[in-house]
Amino acid sequence: MGPPRTLNRIMSTPENPPPPGGDEPGRGLSGGQRWLIVLGALAVLLVVFVVLQGGDDSGNGSSSSSSAQTTAAPSTSASSASTSTAQSTESTSTTDEDESESETGSTSTSDSTSTSGSTAPASQTINVVNGQPQGGVKTVSFEKNDQVVLKVNSDVADEIHVHGYDLMKDVEKGGSVTFNFKATIEGRFEVELEDAGTQIANLEVTP
Repeated sequence: MGPPRTLNRIMSTPENPPPPGGDEPGRGLSGGQRWLIVLGALAVLLVVFVVLQGGDDSGNGSSSSSSAQTTAAPSTSASSASTSTAQSTESTSTTDEDESESETGSTSTSDSTSTSGSTAPASQTINVVNGQPQGGVKTVSFEKNDQVVLKVNSDVADEIHVHGYDLMKDVEKGGSVTFNFKATIEGRFEVELEDAGTQIANLEVTP
């Protein structure tokens, strides 16, 4: 019964026995495990990309901030320069106004002085000798609003009458009287020795 044993031995012996030390390479990981490894690698790459992108954005933000500050600095300088220019212009304008007012004040003072000079009392003297005006009846002239100063020297006693203004003063023999008044009435008026009825001068007030 020898042949049957030989056939059984051949059938029980495998053609490709497994290598020593375990299973075949590559058969230790299932398909699901391989996909998990791939997904993990993709996640790591995505995180690295996001981190790098955030760094770029931060750098761009810093550059933009620096640029804005650099732009703001000239603007502030320009604003300060404009303010200084405006203050300088205002100061110059104030100085010009002060000088103008000073010149106006000086002109007004000068005009007032000239006017005062023109209205200063202009004294006129009439001499009466032997009851008659010396040199004849003369006319003394003043402008309206002038200050009239009229002096009469007489060697006879009488009353001096300025018509028109109706001013009268007594004069003693060998004495004198002075009339001082403002010429407010225009016209031509007699000055006379009232008691003797002798005209000694004409008073003329012009516009």
